Amino acid sequence: MEDILIEFQKIVQGVLNAQKLCTIVYGTVVSVEPLEVYVDQKLTLKKEQLKLTRAVMDYEVDMTVEHETEIGNGPASHTHEYKGRKKFKIHNGLVDGDKVTMIRAHGGQQYLIIDKEVV
Repeated sequence: MEDILIEFQKIVQGVLNAQKLCTIVYGTVVSVEPLEVYVDQKLTLKKEQLKLTRAVMDYEVDMTVEHETEIGNGPASHTHEYKGRKKFKIHNGLVDGDKVTMIRAHGGQQYLIIDKEVV
């Protein structure tokens, strides 16, 4: 009876593996332009297979600031107000050698790069 159970578990596991459900995958950026991510000897992902989150892209964000600059050291030391709505660029873009964490979508044809490994 136990042998039948083990065989049944193997069959179910095989079916699940064949469906390529969503799973976490790790890779290394080998090229930024065009984007390519090396996963293993059998798989290097091309840009057409990859989607990016903001965590791995350069992007701009609007922020409201309200402060003064520091007092200088010169003879006419003074400050300036720095306030209002300003655009700031966030530099999160991928570079060669980045280790990335991805989610493989159902079917295994698309991968979402969700973050970089922090070293």
